[in-house]
Amino acid sequence: MNKLTATNAQAKKLDLVLMKGDLSQLTPEEMVSYNNSVCASVGLNPLTRPFEFIKLNGKLVLYAKRDATDQLRKVHSVSIKITGREILEGIYVVTALAKDATGREDESTGAVSIDGLKGENRANAMLKAETKAKRRVTLSICGLGLLDETEIDSIPNEAKQVVVQPKIAEAVKQIAQAEEADMVSEDILEESDPADYVITFGKKLKGKKLKEVKKDELESFCNWLREQSNSEKGLSQNASEMLTASDAYLSMLNG
Repeated sequence: MNKLTATNAQAKKLDLVLMKGDLSQLTPEEMVSYNNSVCASVGLNPLTRPFEFIKLNGKLVLYAKRDATDQLRKVHSVSIKITGREILEGIYVVTALAKDATGREDESTGAVSIDGLKGENRANAMLKAETKAKRRVTLSICGLGLLDETEIDSIPNEAKQVVVQPKIAEAVKQIAQAEEADMVSEDILEESDPADYVITFGKKLKGKKLKEVKKDELESFCNWLREQSNSEKGLSQNASEMLTASDAYLSMLNG
């Protein structure tokens, strides 16, 4: 009964938070749960961290990273076609048309200022407009009304990225539940500090604690694991746990 009461209370809290559009009232563990729920609803892999949190206009909200839109296009068979490019009073505007597997279409624009820019800076700005258009229309056709990371640069200084650092054990539990895993390794559930997590696979790193591995080497290994997570074979339970622990540890290092 106590578990049911706690679950109902958490559900009511989440309803209130979502009505106000502000996630700052959630605990780090609840933020992980919310993030995983959003990923599950659109078929994304939470281990690749397709979403991040940002403080915007006094509210804590999710925004979509490149991983999110790349995966969405693959999962939902979304094709994109650039249908327009024009310069309006120093603003370069690109229009992108998206079509999903059912034939449904959507259209969005991406715009950047190129006034006074020349050479490589002008070219990069124009490429950014195209990227904005593609990512915005991807989010739109997939039913996600979120900011894309290419839009973060244009937000005033009060916008600030927020790194969520839940206890590693709770984070692993949440991800395991999201993936309907049957069990989570007892070793990691006993850990409270991700720095002490022991890597259980790999020829070079097996047996080492995360804090014993060089930062750049660990980041490189994590990036490789994320690439493998998108393959047909996916990641093993041990690899998923290691990636989760590493993300929490690297977030601590990056402060």
